[in-house]
Amino acid sequence: MKIRYQLAASAVALTICSFSSAAFAQSTGSVDFEEEVIVVSGSRSQDVAGIQAPDSTKAKAVLTQELIERQNPGQTILDTINVIPGVSFQNNDAYGSSGGTLTIRGFDASRISLTIDGIPLNDSGNYAIYSNQQLDPELIDQVNVNLGTTDVDSPTASAVGGTVNYRTIVPTEDFGVKVSGSIGEYNFMRIFGLVNTGNFTKFGTRAWFAASRTSNDNPFNNYGVVDKQQYNARIYQPLAGDDFLSIIGSWNVNRNNFFGSLPLRQDLIQGPGTTTPGNPRIVGSASANRFPRNADEREYLINYPCLNTVTAVAGTAQSATTCGNEFDRRYNPSDTGNLRGSSRFSFGDKVVLTVDPSYQYVKANGGGTVSAREARRDINPAGATAGSLNTANCTTVTTGVGVNCQPGYFGGSPFFGRDLNGDGDILDQVLALAPSQTQTHRIGVIANLRYEINDTNSVRLSYTYDRARHRQTGEVGLLDLNGEPFDVFPVNDPQADVNSTILQKRDRLSYAILHQIAGEYRGEFMEDTLVVNAGVRAPFYRRNLTNNCFASSASGFVECSGQNAAVDAAALASNPYTATTNASGSLIVSGWAPPQNRVFDYNKVLPNVGFLYRFTPEVSLFGSFAKGLSVPGTDSLYNAFYFPLDTAKAKPAPETTDSFDIGVRYRSGNIQAQAGAFLTKFQNRLASAYDPELDQIVYRNLGNVDKRGIDGSIGVQPIPELAFYVFGSYIKTKIKDDVVVGECPVVVAGCPSIGAPILAPTAGKEESGAPRWSYGATVRGTLGPVDFGFSGKRTGSRFVYDTNLPVYAGPAGTLAAPNRTYQVFGTKAPSYWLVNVDARINLEFAGLNDKTFLQLNVYNLMDNFYQGGFTGGVAQAVSSGNYSIPNVQIGAPRTFSATFTMGF
Repeated sequence: MKIRYQLAASAVALTICSFSSAAFAQSTGSVDFEEEVIVVSGSRSQDVAGIQAPDSTKAKAVLTQELIERQNPGQTILDTINVIPGVSFQNNDAYGSSGGTLTIRGFDASRISLTIDGIPLNDSGNYAIYSNQQLDPELIDQVNVNLGTTDVDSPTASAVGGTVNYRTIVPTEDFGVKVSGSIGEYNFMRIFGLVNTGNFTKFGTRAWFAASRTSNDNPFNNYGVVDKQQYNARIYQPLAGDDFLSIIGSWNVNRNNFFGSLPLRQDLIQGPGTTTPGNPRIVGSASANRFPRNADEREYLINYPCLNTVTAVAGTAQSATTCGNEFDRRYNPSDTGNLRGSSRFSFGDKVVLTVDPSYQYVKANGGGTVSAREARRDINPAGATAGSLNTANCTTVTTGVGVNCQPGYFGGSPFFGRDLNGDGDILDQVLALAPSQTQTHRIGVIANLRYEINDTNSVRLSYTYDRARHRQTGEVGLLDLNGEPFDVFPVNDPQADVNSTILQKRDRLSYAILHQIAGEYRGEFMEDTLVVNAGVRAPFYRRNLTNNCFASSASGFVECSGQNAAVDAAALASNPYTATTNASGSLIVSGWAPPQNRVFDYNKVLPNVGFLYRFTPEVSLFGSFAKGLSVPGTDSLYNAFYFPLDTAKAKPAPETTDSFDIGVRYRSGNIQAQAGAFLTKFQNRLASAYDPELDQIVYRNLGNVDKRGIDGSIGVQPIPELAFYVFGSYIKTKIKDDVVVGECPVVVAGCPSIGAPILAPTAGKEESGAPRWSYGATVRGTLGPVDFGFSGKRTGSRFVYDTNLPVYAGPAGTLAAPNRTYQVFGTKAPSYWLVNVDARINLEFAGLNDKTFLQLNVYNLMDNFYQGGFTGGVAQAVSSGNYSIPNVQIGAPRTFSATFTMGF
């Protein structure tokens, strides 16, 4: 017998697990395996108005559709889970279509496995999570969050910090239609439609089809927009008993601009004359001047509309226009789609096979403009024209310009060797579009075979295969006179140089391949008071990487010819690659590492065990231990191409973790409570920082890091019409050692020898980016035809750097006036409150059916101005002798919206 719990159609919408069996797992196999366990424990399961702390050996939480649909229309599911203790999410906009920053128990998104119906959604290269590309919330049946470890069959190369999995709704057996329309601040408009076919064959075949369209303006300037379309469908075929076949298709199209990001400077975020954090004053110059604005309005004006006023004149050099080069005019387009299959087959009463195949496609880019050069580039660093861009021998149209003058993407700029603006010379610079382009084709399958030994003992074996072809390029596209790109995807019509070679700022082909086998045992003992899980997984990862460009530094800079053999030969002759060891044993590398292919293999046996002991039907104790493995992402591995293959620096080590959880639960008729403590011990902890200006990620090894903390929640329902939920978490991290952030280029004070390590003072410090404290509360209730909800959360302060030092500007280490180093921001981004409210008016009293209602939402009710996600990392970077200031995302302002929904 399978026991399922339905949330009553009552006043209370907050649920932390109302479907007890399928809610706790990811793949079909994990769902099936845990369903068998619920047979015994389910008879004792109690919930408080849909709030449940499930009897699991791990710290897990589940939110169902009843809560999900009360959020802002179209909201990303990652914002919804922000009410779970230990979860911290900073949304880039109130409607969830512009990205955000996620951490769970202090683990960043690259160490969290995000799956839909068990299928991995993390980027196959750098494991990033794209919150704006998630499924329409109306189609999500439930989302479960594993706060500590993964399921045994999780198809992940990096998740050492927990999982987020959401499952798609199943078609209904009866015909039905749901339509909703939303309007809101910042010209927000959204329409959503869902059609359930009901059973349309005698075999019970049923399906649904859904589509949505969303658009809104950027709340921070007079230019940016969000334009999003999504199409989904599912067909479901029930078989005998609980067996079934299903296939789901999703297609998502995003066209949005970057926005809400600026340098992390107090004088920019809250400048002179500002009296309240809610009314920031943005000032600055040059690249820092992202949000100049008028008076006290919260709208930042950029140079739009504008026209390219540069007149091309033959024989003279023209500079590139500035029309269209602002940060906030950058596009971040994406086309993503997937096919997800799931199936369950029973063989007698004891054997069950589940198979979940999938295919995914991604086409996306991000980045800005570049000054494209008509000239060729002098690539000989030792020549008289070293580094020059417009010397006579590299700017003539005639042939035979010399072996050192070559077209290509060198020094961060494209050199075409041909006329771009039609004036007949090659002296000019022309503003062009040059984002980083990614196209991915990904196939996978998760298969589980479960055997029920008897009523209290089960085992399963699983196999996971995941293969992603990851093509990363950087083609150049043209801009119209008004600064708008002719095509937001330059890869569709890339520009070629004088040799008809497509120029690219990067040119990589990667294969990320996972084979994983796993096994798990589940047993109940002592009259079902003791439950034991014992599992092990053995992942075998392969990264087959090809870099078609030269690697010119250890931090990821590349020089690209477009795979032109003649240019490659000239580049190698002018920049010979050498690697030597000096007297102190330091590796000294110079020149350009040539294009090459490298293969990296990682594997490890990872145990995953847990227990649950019930002292009484109400009180239980749970605990778990798991080892984790996080394979270096492709960016980190490509950075290692700069070093000789037989050296240690060419072989980045994977992160490994030992994670411990222990906690207690209390479950009665009207109270649900859970509290737990955790400890994670990192080895080879990698830290990274992304610079959107340079479009580059730099990695450093933090060595050993300990994370420890507590989190808990309590739900109370004193009467059926009212429920309260309170949650909180505390996280403390400690970096064990100082971190190497560079090598001495010359012998000076503090640098005893060339190649000696430069250390950042991180020993004993806390990791950056995650709050130490977070806590909040939710109230949900009903008053007549109105359902209402209130949710407030305080997110604690977050260190900017792992050194826990302030943010500085000016020349690094210079104290003498007037050109001195000075502090522009503190050590931490300050804590903040985020309060959201919602109200739903059920219109049945007006003669309409019970599926028709009006819903009102207010996001950030108090209109708090706060720092969202930011780029920090190990320590503040220095560029050309000056401190580089990190970027911060501004939190979404107060936003009102209204949604009318009609169903039949």
